[in-house]
Amino acid sequence: MSDSVVTVRPRRIRLVCWVSAAALLLVFGLVATSLTGGVGNGYGTFQRGDQLAMIGLGVFGALGILLFTRPRVVADARGVQVRNVIGSHELPWEVIRGVRFDRGAPWASLELYDDDLLPMVALQAADKERAVEAVRALRRLHQAHLATVAGDPAAR
Repeated sequence: MSDSVVTVRPRRIRLVCWVSAAALLLVFGLVATSLTGGVGNGYGTFQRGDQLAMIGLGVFGALGILLFTRPRVVADARGVQVRNVIGSHELPWEVIRGVRFDRGAPWASLELYDDDLLPMVALQAADKERAVEAVRALRRLHQAHLATVAGDPAAR
């Protein structure tokens, strides 16, 4: 079997997420510094805690955006590890029927023998040729596994 390892992370969405997270932090920081003086008809005033809370909301919002940088696919001769925004899966090639990247689909997916589809958010259509090459590399690993199983009577 081949010793090649395919590792894929989305490129375009990661850039968008990092820029968006930084912009969100900046906006919430500016809003926090503008929270001074009285509120409404003078019934209260903004305190330091209000400013810190606003910055905290910006941090939590930025972290939420950065969750979308989490997707990754790592594949080798043994199988595929898929980490999506929420949740991870580690699958041996034996349970994978094929690698799909349907026309118009936002990302590629693994077709399993139990008729499930496992999305691979790391392989996004927005990354164009880079995603296509990654799908081809995954298909080569899958074909190498199928050839090994077909040639090895003990593996049947």
